[in-house]
Amino acid sequence: MRVLITGATGLIGQQIVKSCHEQGILVNYLTTNKSKIKTDGNYQGFYWNLESQEIDKACFRNVDAIIHLAGATVSKKWTPEYKKEIISSRVEGVKLLVNALKGESHNIKQVVSASGISVYPSSLTNYYEENFKGFDKTFLGEVVKQWEAAVELFTDVNISTSKVRIGLVMSNKGGALPQMVKPIRFGLGAAFGSGKQWQSWIHIEDLANMFLFILKNGLIGNYNGVAPNPVTNKELTRTIAKVLRKPLVLPNIPKFVMKLVLGEMHTVLFDSQRVSSKKIESKGFHFKYHHLKPALEDLI
Repeated sequence: MRVLITGATGLIGQQIVKSCHEQGILVNYLTTNKSKIKTDGNYQGFYWNLESQEIDKACFRNVDAIIHLAGATVSKKWTPEYKKEIISSRVEGVKLLVNALKGESHNIKQVVSASGISVYPSSLTNYYEENFKGFDKTFLGEVVKQWEAAVELFTDVNISTSKVRIGLVMSNKGGALPQMVKPIRFGLGAAFGSGKQWQSWIHIEDLANMFLFILKNGLIGNYNGVAPNPVTNKELTRTIAKVLRKPLVLPNIPKFVMKLVLGEMHTVLFDSQRVSSKKIESKGFHFKYHHLKPALEDLI
């Protein structure tokens, strides 16, 4: 099997590439940086450019499936211009791939795209499954809405679609975890707001294996990329402190403080989504890290 991966050099992409190679899957990848193009036998790079809508169509050769991860980070100040970039980087990437495939003969049967649990409205009581109808009305909810709608364009070129709605990714190589660990390590950690907001998390190794499980089993539709046991923000903070053997002495950080610091982006810290992993488990996927403490012990 050979897969084409967009966003292969990002945090999740690197782990998926590693898992692909461990499972004997060959990888083509797209990059906007020509200096990052490699031509190893099992890892071949190709150039694309969203602004000029340029793509090296050789990237599709002998490819059986696409894993679409590319998109501008949301961990950067949300100016009006940058908000447009967050959406366009996801939507235009899909359009470029689809347009490049039109009129081309290809053997690609499926695309598995990243998405986000921010599709679900913030709630302290709801327990969200994939069949929930509707979208959250925040900016991130709108991002996911447009992203998932764009992915459906692949059906125009006879490619089945799957989407992984990703929660809080736990990795020691980037993302949120190192930023959460840093203040706690120095005795300055604290929960946000009431601390009651739900955090649906997943170990990056499980997430990468989930993408490949969906691919290898031809699973179609939406799947929540979260571990079976979500925790509150307070429990998350306490568990990190426990693993680090550090005390938590500071009071919770008020919402208005983080709003002053981060602006609209503060919603990432205070939104609450308790999300179910039952659908992917019912298909036979097994999590290596069911509970938070063993996941953190592995990573920290």
